[in-house]
Parts: sequence; structure tokens; C-alpha cells
Amino acid sequence: MKTIINTSGAPAPIGPYSQAVKAGNLLFVSGQIPLDPKSGELVNKDIEAETRQVMKNIEAILKEAGMNFNSIVKTSIFLKDMNDFAKVNAVYGENFSQNPPARETVQVSRLPKDVNVEISVIASS
Repeated sequence: MKTIINTSGAPAPIGPYSQAVKAGNLLFVSGQIPLDPKSGELVNKDIEAETRQVMKNIEAILKEAGMNFNSIVKTSIFLKDMNDFAKVNAVYGENFSQNPPARETVQVSRLPKDVNVEISVIASS
């Protein structure tokens, strides 16, 4: 059985998908881009600002599901430019003081709305 998770604290989906789906004790959070959920505008001042907005969006979805960053077991980071890795990694790391999740980071040729970073996670309760 699956449960759809939606919150106004994260951007509404821009396609036929859910913000997150809970199946058993696992939560699958769709890739989040740096959209401000209140204004609907992209946060794209710099890669750090983009990454912070992505992490805020993920946090809102986790909270709606009764979870937090400590619940994340796997993260996928998609970057438009691998040269941004260190900056993204620094902001991402602010959310994991100990026992960080498994992760991969890959460079892709293009992301939705031409953003520079997208992150998806899997969490467990």
C-alpha cells in the first residue's frame, strides 16, 4: 500500500508525479529543484542559494511525512556542472552532522527549468 505525501511547504509538482510516496516504512521523495513554494519563482542567485532552497523543499516534505534529515538513507544529487560539487557538498553537508546517508552525485546535461541542481532522497521511518 502506498500513501501520497503533499505539502504546501514545497513546490507543487510540475508534472504527473507526487512530491513523495510512502510505501511501508520507506519514503521516496521526488527530485526537488530550487523553486520557492510560496512565489513559484526559481531561487537562482548562485549554486549555494539553489542548494539551500532544494534542501528546504526536501525538509518540508520530510516533515509532512513525520520524518527529518536523520531519516534519509539514500540521496541522489544531479548537477548541471560538476565544478559546482564542492559548493553543493558544503551546503548539503550542513544538514548531516553525523551518520550521513548513502549518496551519488552525477553531472547531467540538463535539468527541469534549466536549474543547476536537483536532489531526490529515500528516507526510512
